[in-house]
Amino acid sequence: MRRTSPHRPRRPRVALVVAAALLGALTATPGTARAALEPAAAGTNTATVFYYTKTKNWSSTYLHYAPEGGSWTTVPGTRMEAACTDWVKKTVDLGAATGLKATFNNGSGTWDNNGGADYALGTGTLTVKDGVIAHSDPCADTGPVEGTRATVYYSTATTGWTTANIHYQPAGGSWTTPPGVGMEAACAGWWRKTLDLGTATSLKAAFNNGNGVWDNNNSADYTLPAGTTTVKDRTVTANAKDPCAAEAPDTEPPTAPTKVTASADGTSVVVSWEAATDNRGVTRYQVTRTGGTTGTTVTDVASTVLSDTALEERTPYTYTVRAVDAAGNVSPASATATATTGEKPPAPAGGTPLGTDPRKDPIYFVLTARFFDGDSGNNRGGSQHTKSGNAEADDPMFRGDFKGLVAKLDYIKALGFSAVWITPVVLNRSDYDYHGYHGYDFYKVDPRLESAGASYQDLIDAAHAKGMKIYQDVVYNHSSRWGAKGLFTPTVYGVRDSQWSWYYDERNEGFTYDGLTVEPKSGKSYYNGDLWSTAEPTGNTCVNWGRPTGGKSAEGYTLYNCQWPSPTSGMFPKAYYHQCWIGNWEGEDARSCWLHEDLADFDTENPAVQNYLIGAYDKYIDMGVDGFRVDTAVHIPRVTWNRRFLPAIQERVTRKFGAEAAKNFFVFGEVAAFVNDKWNRGSVNHSAQFYTWKERKEYSADDEKAALEQYAYENGLGTGGQPTSTNAFLQGNDYHAPDHSRFSGMNIIDMRMHMNFSDAQNAFSNGKDSDDSVNDATYNVVYVDSHDYGPNKSSERYSGGTDAWAENMALMWTFRGIPTLYYGSEIEFQKGRKIDCGPSCPLSTTGRAYFGDHLAGSVTASDFGRADSASGQVATTLAQPLVRHLQRLNQIRRAVPALQTGQYSTEGVSGQMAFKRRYTAGATDSFALVTVTGAATFTCVPNGTYRDAVTGDVRTVTDGRLAVTAPGKGNLRVYVLNGPGRIGVDGPYLK
Repeated sequence: MRRTSPHRPRRPRVALVVAAALLGALTATPGTARAALEPAAAGTNTATVFYYTKTKNWSSTYLHYAPEGGSWTTVPGTRMEAACTDWVKKTVDLGAATGLKATFNNGSGTWDNNGGADYALGTGTLTVKDGVIAHSDPCADTGPVEGTRATVYYSTATTGWTTANIHYQPAGGSWTTPPGVGMEAACAGWWRKTLDLGTATSLKAAFNNGNGVWDNNNSADYTLPAGTTTVKDRTVTANAKDPCAAEAPDTEPPTAPTKVTASADGTSVVVSWEAATDNRGVTRYQVTRTGGTTGTTVTDVASTVLSDTALEERTPYTYTVRAVDAAGNVSPASATATATTGEKPPAPAGGTPLGTDPRKDPIYFVLTARFFDGDSGNNRGGSQHTKSGNAEADDPMFRGDFKGLVAKLDYIKALGFSAVWITPVVLNRSDYDYHGYHGYDFYKVDPRLESAGASYQDLIDAAHAKGMKIYQDVVYNHSSRWGAKGLFTPTVYGVRDSQWSWYYDERNEGFTYDGLTVEPKSGKSYYNGDLWSTAEPTGNTCVNWGRPTGGKSAEGYTLYNCQWPSPTSGMFPKAYYHQCWIGNWEGEDARSCWLHEDLADFDTENPAVQNYLIGAYDKYIDMGVDGFRVDTAVHIPRVTWNRRFLPAIQERVTRKFGAEAAKNFFVFGEVAAFVNDKWNRGSVNHSAQFYTWKERKEYSADDEKAALEQYAYENGLGTGGQPTSTNAFLQGNDYHAPDHSRFSGMNIIDMRMHMNFSDAQNAFSNGKDSDDSVNDATYNVVYVDSHDYGPNKSSERYSGGTDAWAENMALMWTFRGIPTLYYGSEIEFQKGRKIDCGPSCPLSTTGRAYFGDHLAGSVTASDFGRADSASGQVATTLAQPLVRHLQRLNQIRRAVPALQTGQYSTEGVSGQMAFKRRYTAGATDSFALVTVTGAATFTCVPNGTYRDAVTGDVRTVTDGRLAVTAPGKGNLRVYVLNGPGRIGVDGPYLK
């Protein structure tokens, strides 16, 4: 999410130096072995091939081969000669060839042709053993001479090599011939070789994969002693334990959890504690509660916080916590913590999520404060009201509210949407914070959005009563520059002098910020009030507090240190906030540094921060929201999401509403990648699809260490080492049960389609290209533009024209994924206008303009995609061509299950934007053939009767073939096998 703020002095960014990937360093030739690796003289370009016969039990072995670019030998080939026990060999002259294709046989019709693929061999000395190729001489070390031994273990866990050779030189001796001798597979990720050093007590060594990729310790080679040594990620450990030895059983229990606290709120108690430690890692905690009529209960949790709800009134409860590791060892009990509940709060009117498959619900996205003003009493312009030009336009930044949104739910329903994504609801604190991404009190709903009879709970319940879901935008990555109330808020920032008095209020000990109340000393501000001083505060930790920086503001005013938040100044504590600026948006620092001065970056790997955020969002889960849109998800390590936040969401929804509701609680993350690549500039850690997967290995128990380990591991594997999925694809014409066993719990906004939606065909092609790397792309949230960007990172709202909009919508509403529309796009609202310019221009001139004028009047809707009645300006709005187009698209999508939850395929399909989709479950079998704008031909489809949902045309297929003429730009055809026929009435595009 791109943020807005008034002009502020920016501190210099401290760019982090990111270590180069290990594999890049491994490609260098070992410095000490260069002479031995020079090309062979002319006429000696040979390959000596060794073949392992023990597992074949052949009486004779033949090599049948073809030099690269040459002809194969006559079958059965050339007989190989005995080399040493269990090995035969053959040296062949390759001439000018750089390698050879080879197979082996016994001369009597029994072959080893590598499973039909043949063996691709290079030059020099090669071994083929049970399908594995290596570059070594297996007979060169048939029996060690008595002398000093060195057993070397080499790890390929990071590099992923499938074979390893050691090229070495005993001290005072000669180097082996490159590539050295083959190492033996020892255990997963480890290779081993025992070497006889004669009288030497050490050796020089380098390692390679037999195909030209080397690890020579950055050209320094490795110095290894006699005895057992391990080499892992360029770290040498002498006198090491055998890394492949059976691990001793884990009998050591974790330490007892410490600093257990319990606090009551009504009939709920929040219990938190500091993480326990364990020699191999804590996997869960057991929380024991005593008290009340239920006696003693034990609850297992994965995080370090438990929200215990539905307790008895005015009752003391005592809690102890034990840690449990993977072996089942249980720690001693912690010290006790006690809390006494109060009175039971009144039950909300509703508060239960709808709990249905989110793919059935198209999403309408609103900036709540800019949508519709139901209560002018909570409007606020803020300190930038006049400067921005909003005052002159009588357009305060906080204008729309929940009351206005409740009043216009029928408008959204009449469009056909059954889910509403709203911007963050927590109390914000900034000078221009109407969008909601500057969270201050994460436990409090911003009162600038609420009214009497129109609380956040009222909005949720009103939406549910109409069969509509509420998706809440949430922020885990950062707080406002004022900190996070309840976790850390600074007492004082910095100096205030006469030239800054217009902006920084006097310090006011009695002022409590709530977003609504005017600070009484100034009589004008809702924001600052208690954070500025003319004297350095006691206990200040901010470096060079109050000293001029030497710079000037845009207005020409003197800038002072600590006058504006900076992660490197000591203004924010290291325990809760990161201490650096982002230097590389595709580097590790993008996940552990600040985005902007207004966005104080949480240390999300800190248990206290995790507990604060989990506890806050538990509150909104309990209110019955249907899902979370996760802001800036890419700026938190995936391992932290997978370990802490996503399990906490699932645990809370399951406990409160049951497993089925938890399965359909929709979490979709903003993993912003503003490129047209499948992988974001080759960085898997910064690519949207990466976040849909569970972790594939264990990392350190400490979350800070684990984040760095995960980053290095996944970057080392690269794009080619990532998991793939068929969950979005048909198998021929058949739907198959998706495999979600490796699903992380987070779905994604489809950034690649978004970036390419300047043209629907381009978006379609790019979307398909990425789907195999997403856990299940049928859950992708798909939109053309948003509150941040248009396609191709355009800073303007989409202005491609009405026909192009109609075509984009036709594709989104029929292709895989969940179609999503940014408020107003149904009438091309503010097309071509700059989406966001902060307070440097009036909001009315931007893509975040107030929409309420188009909604004046009344509207009722009892069904999705239809208005029962409408009067006033909203009736005019509903009559617009794209609105009518959208309504019918929603009617068609709602009537055809394949368009909601189906898998897709383009196999046997011709046409630029044409595909088939199917969904099968129980008595439902929905199969649809779709083409958008252009003509298409579908072959090898099931025979039967197909009816077009747009025209009602009926086709009987008897030869597996159905051809469709081009319907025209923005139009489409949806032929459904045994379908209902025509759905809705003709409009400006669907006809």
